Amino acid sequence: MTETRFLWTLAILAATAGAAAAETYITDPGHTEVRVGWNHAGVSMQHGEFTTASGTLELDAESPETASVTATIAADSFFSGVDALDQHAKSADFLDAVTYPEITFVSTALKLTGEDTAEITGDLTLHGVTKPLVLDARLTHLGAHPVGQFFDYYKGDWVAFSAQGQIDPADFGVGSSIPVGKLTINIDTELKAAK
Repeated sequence: MTETRFLWTLAILAATAGAAAAETYITDPGHTEVRVGWNHAGVSMQHGEFTTASGTLELDAESPETASVTATIAADSFFSGVDALDQHAKSADFLDAVTYPEITFVSTALKLTGEDTAEITGDLTLHGVTKPLVLDARLTHLGAHPVGQFFDYYKGDWVAFSAQGQIDPADFGVGSSIPVGKLTINIDTELKAAK
């Protein structure tokens, strides 16, 4: 599917739904995951998840390149399954979740890169420092939710996407005394139309 066909598909969906302007979609907390991974001293890859995350997507189906994304993550919701590691990650050595309770992302540009892919550029604020972050995103669903026929909660329009990016925590002053190297970020989310 070409980019032009992708835009036409979205436009048809918008016309079918009677949408004339941007639609607001809100993350479903039960189906939104923000996972991070890091290399542990060159020995193995380790992973954790932020269990409290919320966000919105503003999408005009006729002009998807104008879409915008915002997200907020609770820094103290980091969970790896190992309590000692979780507490250390939230401490002043790393996230300092008491001083900086929120991690935020606000998109500044979106570039379509394929039939269902886009490059989302935005400002990531972590540990009180704001730096640019590029996420490679893939649209995985747009329209009625397949389980909407069974559960009222899922009725209406939905959008789902996955996204990946990478940061160096040291750029944000995180782990400067205990370097952790590059951190990979993986996001999977379902978002429900607000109306």
